[in-house]
Amino acid sequence: MMLDSPQPTYASLLQVAKTRHSCRAFLPRPVARAEIDRMLAVAEMTPSDCNSQPWEVFFASGPTLERLRADLFAAAGGQETPTTDVPPIAKYTGLYQDRRRACGWALYEAVGVTKGDRVASGKQAMENFRFFGAPNVAIVTSPKSLGERGLFDTGIYLGHFLLAAQSLGIAAVPQGAISHYAAVIRRHLPIPEELQIICGVAFGYSDTSHPANDFRTTRAPRDEYVHFAE
Repeated sequence: MMLDSPQPTYASLLQVAKTRHSCRAFLPRPVARAEIDRMLAVAEMTPSDCNSQPWEVFFASGPTLERLRADLFAAAGGQETPTTDVPPIAKYTGLYQDRRRACGWALYEAVGVTKGDRVASGKQAMENFRFFGAPNVAIVTSPKSLGERGLFDTGIYLGHFLLAAQSLGIAAVPQGAISHYAAVIRRHLPIPEELQIICGVAFGYSDTSHPANDFRTTRAPRDEYVHFAE
């Protein structure tokens, strides 16, 4: 139930959350280090199990990112076998599959891909491995030794990071697909084997003229996932 007169801080947070979306086309202008520091100042306040703070983040930009981008795109195009630290979802079923399909179809429609055109949809999917042209990328990891609890806490960190970016006018998209090529990422960034690569975050400034940034995903009705016991 919504409050009649929400506090200003709540209203601001709600606005940030509602306007955030996954950006899939970026301008080439990089994000300044001072702005990244502001994002990190919010994200590092994330709560964690016994304050273990398991996240470690590796940033790439400039020539390093360009080399990673080219290598990752080639690998995903069939030049390398996938390697992953965190197993991907084996199968989407039921409403989870329905939501996944709805998101994919909305994106493809926005960029002019007709339903059933697997060649064009595959080409759009490959843009994941170019980081959608983003000038900055963060690779998010957690220690293998902390297992699922480390993943859980790092997920909370990721949420803080994304909201911080949005509050600063910085567009971002979390990317699970790139983690399927962990070995490729390690060739370009000093990520030790004891850390598991969870996902990437491509970020920068949105290319608002690109049709990929025109669509928005929907949210499930609250009664589908919220349960009260009194």
